[in-house]
Amino acid sequence: MKTSIEPFKIKTVEEIPITTREEREIYIKEAFFNTFYLRSDTVTIDLLTDSGTTAMSSKQWAHILDGDEAYAGSRSFFKFESILREITGFKHIIPTHQGRAAERILFSVISKPGLIIPNNTHFDTTRGNVEFSGATAIDLPTEIGTKPEIPGDFKGNINIPALRNLIENYGKENIPLCFITITNNTGGGQPVSMENIRETKKLLNEYGIPLFLDCCRFAENAYFIKLREPGYQSKTIMEIVQEMFSYADGCTMSAKKDGLANTGGFIGTNDTDLAEKLKVNLIVTEGFPTYGGLARRDLEALAIGFREVLNENYLAYRVGQVKYLGDLLMEANVPILVPTGGHAVYLDGARFAPHIPPHQFPGQSIACEIYRVGGIRVVEIGSVMFGRKDESGNFIPASMELIRLAIPRRVYTKSHIDYVAEAIIEVYQNRDSLRGMRLTYEAPLLRHFTAKFEYV
Repeated sequence: MKTSIEPFKIKTVEEIPITTREEREIYIKEAFFNTFYLRSDTVTIDLLTDSGTTAMSSKQWAHILDGDEAYAGSRSFFKFESILREITGFKHIIPTHQGRAAERILFSVISKPGLIIPNNTHFDTTRGNVEFSGATAIDLPTEIGTKPEIPGDFKGNINIPALRNLIENYGKENIPLCFITITNNTGGGQPVSMENIRETKKLLNEYGIPLFLDCCRFAENAYFIKLREPGYQSKTIMEIVQEMFSYADGCTMSAKKDGLANTGGFIGTNDTDLAEKLKVNLIVTEGFPTYGGLARRDLEALAIGFREVLNENYLAYRVGQVKYLGDLLMEANVPILVPTGGHAVYLDGARFAPHIPPHQFPGQSIACEIYRVGGIRVVEIGSVMFGRKDESGNFIPASMELIRLAIPRRVYTKSHIDYVAEAIIEVYQNRDSLRGMRLTYEAPLLRHFTAKFEYV
C-alpha cells in the first residue's frame, strides 16, 4: 500500500486550544518573545520539544497501576534494569529523574576545571553540565554536518581525525571520556553510522579513553542504520542497538525520548568503581539507587516503552512522519536542513531570513512569527542557544541558525502536520517582513530557557 498509517488506534483525546491572531500577538509579547515562556494553554500545536511529550500506550498506563512504590528494592526497578541490561549490555543501570540529572551526576564525578569533553555535538544541557563542572565542551562535527543544505546519510558522525588531533594536542590525561550523541540533536537530528561509532572506539582504545553514548534517540539512530548502512538491512532493530552499545563503555540517557515516557533517565556503565561513586552522588541529590528520583510507576512505564520503541513499524511511522513534514516544506521551497532526521524538522534560519544577521537572532524572529501565524510553538537552535562572546566581547555565532520543529511521539495526526506546514509556508512567503531581535535579559548559563527579547 502507498498510504502510510499510524500503527496505533486512539483511545483518549485531549482538547487543544484554538486562538486568534490578535490573542497570539498579546501572548507572545507577554512571553518576552521567547516561546519557553508561553503557557501551554495558549499553544495549538506544540513542537517545542519531543522530550517527555510522548503519548503513552495502553500497556504503559496499565503497568503504571502495578508500580511498586517501595523505597528500596522495588520490583519495578528490576523490570527497568532487566530490559536496559538486555538492550545495552551494561552491568550497572542507575536511574535518574531525567537526562540532565544523569549528566550532572556523571560530570560531577569525572569532570573538573582544565579537562576536555569531546562530542560529535553537545546539546544544551550536556554542554551546560560540562561547563558547570569547570571543564570545556568541544564539538567535533564532520564538515558536512554543519552544512544544512547538503544531504548526507550520516551527517551526525563525529570527526575522527579531529578527535585524534584533539587528543594529541590536549593529552589523553585531560580527556576523561568522549561522547557521541545519537542521534545528533544539535546537528539536525542526524544519525551516526555504526562504522563511525566502531572507528571512534578503536581510536579511543589507543589512548585508554572511555566512549560514552548520549543515547536519547538510540532506536531512531538504529533505524537509520538499518535503512542506510550496508550490511544492516536484514538485522533487527534490537541487534543493531546491541551492537551500537557494545562499542561503548557507558551512556547517559534522557528516557523522555526513546523511552516513550513522560519522565526518566539513566546512566549505564560497566565500571564498578565509577558506578559506586555515581550512586553516592545519586543518593545525595536524587534518591535511592533503585528509584533515582522517579516514582516507581514511572519505571514500569519505561520498562514497557523501551520494548515498544524497538518495534520497526513504530519507527517507520515515526521517521516517516518527520519526513512527510519536511517534504511538504521542501515542495514549497522552504529551506530546511536535509535530509530530515528522526525526531524533528529543522528550518535553516540563515537561508530563511538572510537579511537578519546572526547577532540579531534570525531563528528567534522566525519562531515568534510561526507562533503568531499558527499558534505553533517551536524552538530556536542557533545563536541564541549556542552563540557566545569571546574574551574581547566579540560575538561568535552558532555554526548553524536552526529552528527545530520537534514532533512528539504518537501525538499528532496527518492533519496536524498539514496545518504546521501551511503556517510555516505562509511565514516563509512573507519572510521579508521579519525583523531582527536583541536580548533584554540573559542568564549566565543556558540562557535560551529564560532569555527575554525585543525587536531591533
